Amino acid sequence: MLSDLILINSFFIAFHKLSGGFLLNYVELEPYKAGEVLLLINLAYFIAVNIIPNNLAKNIVFFDKVVQRSLSFSILYIVIFTVGVYLLNVTEITLLKWVGCLLLFVGVYTLFQILLRILLKLYREKGHNYKYVIIVGGGLNGMNVYYDLSSSTYGYKVLGFFDDNKSLENALPNYLGTTAQVEKFCNENQVDEIFCTLPGNQEAKILKLINFSERNMIRFYLVPEFYKYIKRKLVLNFLQATPVVGIRPEPLQSLSNRVLKRAFDIVFSICVLLTVFPLVYIICGLLIKLESPGPILFTQKRTGLHGKIFTCYKFRSMRMNKDADTLTTVKTDPRVTKIGSFIRRTSLDEIPQFINVLLGDMSVVGPRPHMVKQTEIYNKLIDKFMIRHLIKPGLTGWAQISGYRGEIKTIDQMEGRFKCDVWYIENWSFVLDIKIIFVTVFKTIAGDKNAY
Repeated sequence: MLSDLILINSFFIAFHKLSGGFLLNYVELEPYKAGEVLLLINLAYFIAVNIIPNNLAKNIVFFDKVVQRSLSFSILYIVIFTVGVYLLNVTEITLLKWVGCLLLFVGVYTLFQILLRILLKLYREKGHNYKYVIIVGGGLNGMNVYYDLSSSTYGYKVLGFFDDNKSLENALPNYLGTTAQVEKFCNENQVDEIFCTLPGNQEAKILKLINFSERNMIRFYLVPEFYKYIKRKLVLNFLQATPVVGIRPEPLQSLSNRVLKRAFDIVFSICVLLTVFPLVYIICGLLIKLESPGPILFTQKRTGLHGKIFTCYKFRSMRMNKDADTLTTVKTDPRVTKIGSFIRRTSLDEIPQFINVLLGDMSVVGPRPHMVKQTEIYNKLIDKFMIRHLIKPGLTGWAQISGYRGEIKTIDQMEGRFKCDVWYIENWSFVLDIKIIFVTVFKTIAGDKNAY
């Protein structure tokens, strides 16, 4: 937090100097205004950091999370600071300078957080800033914990194992003794944390270890037995005092996240439907009508949120045929018209789906919706396939920018798309949605070999 404050104050002072009076326009006439502005700079930080906490000190933090948090924090900070500036009337900020400040601050703060994390990892590689831990229980769970903690960049030093099964003495990386010897070892050595992987039927031993840890200020972590058969991110909730473990994190279960995603969908779809859609509809509609008889828009029943069926809109890219709802498009498909080939290759055929987004059947980003017949087939072939319908389908998604766009020829390809969809559900963030949109636009302009 201290490094954040130093960076933020230095940034605004430097930006003020370089921009010729960005913040302290009234300093010459009213010197006390400078103090008010500096107070606001720091007050906005403490408000923002309480909403999006600084997690740099955590041992296990991945760079994508550092970037995601830094972007979110810096944008929130600029918003709070700007609101404070106008409410307190301590200075004047032009729109151009505000946008310039926002972009520069986001970039500087994000790079600074990445640099701090890199320096921390380098510091740990030199043998500093470690937490010394022991693992009680040498079974499969114990070995998994050992391998997860062994990376030097995480800042953990595993001292060894304790287990009552002495036959594991030669099998474990560093066997230290039985569970009865844990207390003696901890009293004679520096131990910061205990990871216990003992099975649940050894309640007396576990309770004894917990009590010892509490009395000696050692943090105690219990690795549950179900880790043997559920190796994924889990979510811990409480019903009063009863712990309830969810088998999958779902950020979009949060009301605030759903509201944010839906608000973005509404704004984005309205902008497209009022600007791009009318022109594309007139041009494409005329060409579609001239080339083949039939409607401009093609409607098809597809599987949506929670498996519900909805009507999906597209520009018609094929000649009218009886197999439209059962056969997917293949390369050199004879049903595809010339204009249809063009609009499919450029994704213009998908633009009417912004109507679905506005109606709430779809989202801008999410798993691509399948024909009802496809859903029935893949649900029989792929275990847990319906998980992908826990959220709304999208015009584009993580699977589409990961190489799984277009025709699916094998079950392996479908499983790859399915895994990408599940990963998106478990790791959703607003920043991720923006990234997927930008990559989709870039791939559309550059050309995608799977688009046909």
